[in-house]
Amino acid sequence: VQLQASGGGLVQTGGSLRLSCAASGRTFSNYVMGWFRQAPGKEREFVAAIRRNGIWPDYANSVQGRFTISRDNAKNTVYLQMNSLKPEDTAVYYCAAKSSYTDYDRLNTYAYWGQGTQVTVSS
Repeated sequence: VQLQASGGGLVQTGGSLRLSCAASGRTFSNYVMGWFRQAPGKEREFVAAIRRNGIWPDYANSVQGRFTISRDNAKNTVYLQMNSLKPEDTAVYYCAAKSSYTDYDRLNTYAYWGQGTQVTVSS
């Protein structure tokens, strides 16, 4: 499956952005989807994951209550709504796909990755 992330940009502290990740090539609804991020000089880290049917998503503690992951299987797209953004949210955000929800927060279990979209939050 091919993934294309978009929606990043520059936003002030407290602002909002919505990231999108469009999938193509295979049946989107067969895949668990995740969002990860990588800040300069840091390792890539888990942000959020969502099951094939879109229920019971999981979040990193750092974004719980501020970010919402969702998916539209009819549009082959997963979203990440980011509210109350902080400077520490600044990173390149990646979407990823895998077959099983097991170890949903471990990046090395994801087989497919998008190219990343930059999110910059100014203070």
